Amino acid sequence: MSLLRALTEKSWMDKTIEDVPALGRLPMPTARVGLVVFLAVVSVLFSLLVASYAMRMAVGDWRPLPEPPVLWLNTLALMLGSLALHRSVAAARRGQLAVARARFLAGGICTVVFLAGQLVAWRQLDSLGYYVATNPADTFFYLLTALHGLHLLGGLVAWERTAVRLWRVPDTARVRLSIELCATYWHVLLVVWLVLFGVLLADNGGPIALPFMHHHTG
Repeated sequence: MSLLRALTEKSWMDKTIEDVPALGRLPMPTARVGLVVFLAVVSVLFSLLVASYAMRMAVGDWRPLPEPPVLWLNTLALMLGSLALHRSVAAARRGQLAVARARFLAGGICTVVFLAGQLVAWRQLDSLGYYVATNPADTFFYLLTALHGLHLLGGLVAWERTAVRLWRVPDTARVRLSIELCATYWHVLLVVWLVLFGVLLADNGGPIALPFMHHHTG
């Protein structure tokens, strides 16, 4: 009977997850791995768009549009936001909760300023006759800036959740990883924006925006 019981016993159903031997652990937290994979996909996406932009510029119907001066202020705001999040990480690692909170909040505010400035740039170009479908250059500008803005909006969702946790915890230990992930995300999107802005400036022939004195013709 003991042999029959041993053969028919479903011993695996009695095991818990702790009983399963570990096959190996990831060298970094799962959340960080997921973010790295996502940012790799984002980088490939924008790389393909920039390559398409460069190839499309060679076609004769391409007419570059002037870059609104507000884009320079937007770039500064995003750089300050990324710097603020970086310093929030440093403060969290030192256990300085109040400092980490203040700098984390500043990073989010700077990002909102950047997004608001992008909308201002859109309205300026639209008022001058640079519409989405007017010219391929216009279409690419709106597409690139919109995609970048959407990724930042998605980042603000994670930022908001982290901010709520940061204001509820008694110390930074429980939320430090989330702050680091937000900072990494912002750093990558800053680099993406600098590349996009550089491509737009190169297409326009220089770092100075064209005067916003005449409406778009043709």
